Amino acid sequence: QVQLVESGGRLVQAGDSLRLSCAASGSSYVMGWFRQAPGKEREFVASIFWRGVGTYYTDSVKGRFTISKDNAKNTVYLQMNSLKPEDTAVYYCAAKLSPSSASFGSWGQGTQVTVSS
Repeated sequence: QVQLVESGGRLVQAGDSLRLSCAASGSSYVMGWFRQAPGKEREFVASIFWRGVGTYYTDSVKGRFTISKDNAKNTVYLQMNSLKPEDTAVYYCAAKLSPSSASFGSWGQGTQVTVSS
């Protein structure tokens, strides 16, 4: 298990930018961001390999969101630009610890992002 702590969520206006951070207690295989809006299922947003290259995004955020990492700081970021009201959700950081892991096994507590129109 790795401990994850998200930060950076707040109330912003549509069109604004926001950067979320996820501080991890150790390294992992893949780090991801997920989000859950009120009354909806949690959905995948983006992921990045902890070592090497490779990023993935859900279609609705491609071109607007960028996931990045600072291995020295054990921190993953989610840069969110051109925010829309439909981006409003609790954003969760998650870690998949090894290639054999079936799913993301470690989760943070979440950070609220609210985008007003």
